[in-house]
Amino acid sequence: MFTLLGTLAHGQTPAPRIEVVASGLQNPWGVAFIDGGRFLVTERPGRLRVVAPDGRLSEPLAGLPPVDAGGQGGLLDVITDRDFARNRRVYFCYAEPGTGGNSTALASAQLSADATRLEAVKVIFSQQPKFSSRAHFGCRIVEAADGTLFLTLGDRFSRKEDAQTLDNHHGKVVRINKDGSVPPDNPFVGRSGALPEIWSLGHRNLQGAALGPDGRLWTSEHGPQGGDEINRPEAGKNYGWPVITYGENYGGGAIGEGISAKAGLEQPLHQWTPSIAPSGLAFVKGERYGKAWQGKLLAGSLKFRYLARLDISGGRVVKEERLLPDLNARVRDVREGPDGFIYLLTDERNGRLLRLHPG
Repeated sequence: MFTLLGTLAHGQTPAPRIEVVASGLQNPWGVAFIDGGRFLVTERPGRLRVVAPDGRLSEPLAGLPPVDAGGQGGLLDVITDRDFARNRRVYFCYAEPGTGGNSTALASAQLSADATRLEAVKVIFSQQPKFSSRAHFGCRIVEAADGTLFLTLGDRFSRKEDAQTLDNHHGKVVRINKDGSVPPDNPFVGRSGALPEIWSLGHRNLQGAALGPDGRLWTSEHGPQGGDEINRPEAGKNYGWPVITYGENYGGGAIGEGISAKAGLEQPLHQWTPSIAPSGLAFVKGERYGKAWQGKLLAGSLKFRYLARLDISGGRVVKEERLLPDLNARVRDVREGPDGFIYLLTDERNGRLLRLHPG
């Protein structure tokens, strides 16, 4: 374990120090916090490991279901249940192979007492339909204040038009109970031709999700070439993709009508052009970093390899500060730990779990 000094972006904020908690992780994607100051970390090739406080990596945990690892797919996000100390329950999402191709699935399990395996594994949601694709799985999990689970789902890239229809899960946020059942107050329950798990639609590829201080869901999603977004998905609302977007086709050229607004479709709270490829999203709720950080929204950038700190006012992003510009690593996940520290995962073949210390 060693420490790097962060550098100051734009002369605005004392730079945080970066402590390397662990290295040697292959393309880590999600981190969760368990007992004894330990971490659960997913590796995209299909492994789940426990990271000890001193940075030691466990052997891969036994008990995972088959994972279709390839392209952007594999073992992706992981969270612990709010009552983990009592029930040892975890939730993880991944690219699930099956008839017709693959899709994002969400499973629940119990971490064994010795933390070497997953037990009572149950798939509680599978994105439909399955389709042969290596892109746009989405796959961030958030436990809501009422105990339901939100899961973000990508449009599978070449099925982008599906994001506007309710007979599939492509380009959606879904909301389910922890046993996989559908909450009766979901917005499309009882509507003919609509899948009842759907919470919101019109999304492209959501790779960041977090509960805000307001208790509501916030997400970040990849646009095409330009038009990455911050949204606050609400029940039954349509966020526009691919009818409206601030981006364009790769290599240039309009998507659809080339419009960025249309009646009945929601505008993002913030958009990035050029794209930063946001992944990982967390609000700073504790006091460890002082008032300058408290209540701010943190978003990792895969493309430009920095951490964005976003000021929120009136439910909108009003200011962005770019931190850690010399990190030189794709920021895949951002979490606030139970100890109040901010943790990052870097998406590399020799990926790292990092802890930020106040500057």
